Order: sequence, then C-alpha cells, then structure tokens
Amino acid sequence: MKSFIRAAEIWLPAPDRTLLEFGAGAFGDALSFAAVSRAMCFGRTEGLPGDAWDHGHPILLKQFEGSHFRRTSAAKVAGLTCAVAVPFFVKGELTAVVTLFGSDDHTSKGAVELWCNHARVSSDMTLLDGYYGGLPPGFEQISRDAYLPRGMGLPGLAWQRDEVVILGQVDQSKRFLRGEAASDAGIRRAVALPCHATGHDSYVLTLLSGEETPIARRMERWVVERSQAQLVRAAGYCEVEGDLGASRQVLKLVDADALIVKAVGSGVPVLTELGANPAGGQACLWLPVTVDDKVSELLALYL
Repeated sequence: MKSFIRAAEIWLPAPDRTLLEFGAGAFGDALSFAAVSRAMCFGRTEGLPGDAWDHGHPILLKQFEGSHFRRTSAAKVAGLTCAVAVPFFVKGELTAVVTLFGSDDHTSKGAVELWCNHARVSSDMTLLDGYYGGLPPGFEQISRDAYLPRGMGLPGLAWQRDEVVILGQVDQSKRFLRGEAASDAGIRRAVALPCHATGHDSYVLTLLSGEETPIARRMERWVVERSQAQLVRAAGYCEVEGDLGASRQVLKLVDADALIVKAVGSGVPVLTELGANPAGGQACLWLPVTVDDKVSELLALYL
C-alpha cells in the first residue's frame, strides 16, 4: 500500500543557526531523491525549507517547476509533485522544518490544505492555499469559498482546541462540514494539525485522502501527561485495525524511544524506525504541538 505522503524530511538548524541541515528522512523507494536531499543544506530564504523558516509559517508548493524548489529534477524522477514545509518554534526560536511530499500519479487521490486566520483582518479561518490531486474541481471550489469560525469544521476545530484532529471516516463525521462533497470526491481520511507561526496569524494544515492512498498507514494522537511522565493515545486510525479511539494506550516516557522523549522535551520533530507493526511501513514521523511553549501532544504518522 502506498500512502498519500510519499516522503518526509526533517531539517535542523546548524549550531550557529545560519543554515538548515538534513536531520532525518523517510523516502520509501525514492532513493535518488533521498541521496540528493541528504547532501543539501539551506540558508534562510533558500529553497522550500529556508522559505518556511524565513516566513515563520507553513509554505505549500503545488508544483516545483518555476518555483524556488532546488531539487526539481530529482523530485520529478521520484514522481513527487507537491510539498508542504512546516516550521516548528519554541519561544520564538526555530527547532526544525518538516517537509512532506505528495504525488499526483493516477493512483493518488487527496489534498493538502493550508488554512489561515489573519487575526487583524477576520475572525474566521479561510483557505490560504491548497493542492487537490485527483479530486474534482468542485471540491476545491467549495474549500476556497469556505469561511470557518473558530470551532467549526475540521480546521476550525483544530484551531480552537490547539489539538490534532483525526478522522478515519470523513463521510460519517459531522465534524467535516464538506462531508457530502468529500464523499462524492472519494475522500475518506483526514487529519488537521495546528501549526506553529511567529506572527499573530494562526495556521492549520489539513491532509485529506482516499482509501487507496491513505494519508499514512496509521495516524495517532498522543497527549502528554507531564504529571504522570507519560503519553496517552487519545485518538487514531489504522488502515489495518481501523479506528483506534476506543483504546487508551499509555506509553511511559521512561520506556519510550529516546527520540520521542526528545520531541516531548524540546519540541523537535523526530523520525523513529519501526519494528514489526500491523500497519507496516518503515518509519514513524512524530510532530509536536506546543501550547505556551510546552509540547502538549504529538501526531504520529506511520510512513
């Protein structure tokens, strides 16, 4: 099974904070793209990671040709056609930039949406930009016309709660206001991630997909319980096991992978290698959500 996310990278600030250096990556069978990426670094404003760093908020590229993307040829060979870069900050300091890549081959069906509330302009969240691979134009138009108050719809809910929202069956959820259009378009999976930003505006990244190419093989939301020094799985969806919401799994930090402990303590996204697991895949990407400069939860994407 191929996932809608075909590759993921973590870029970390160099010790002198003048460059972003390659930290980790999950590339699947895109081996040539992986080799090119591992050898690169980016200054502020350079390439997609550097652009996200400079702007202080997520950046979406719907195509690579004609853009500032520096690996267009390698991406084309690997079948990668779109990307989003998400910067992570703690106390105003950049901790990392994560880039996620998708493909618009005939097997893929999904969307990458970047929603924004311009705090000084509106009280609603609107679509800043979106990539809609294999989806009918009508679904994109409905999305672009939407104005979401805080707490309404998938992006509005993630914005209000400062929490990850995972929907394993979009067409059966009242939280997804575009449910009928999504059902007609073949969208079944959705996840919304509240994103870090340096300014006054609020951003939410949403990933949508069909069943044939799900966002990831498995998605989990882990809440940090500092008083108990543990993580609690509060929600999730697996392509093999289905809805994981009924199972309150606990992971003690003393027993957790050292990289996961690092993500909780420092707000740095990490990639961990996977052993045997029902969903398959080779790596898990852990993305922190911070509230008041403390990590409140982690989104785990099995790739």
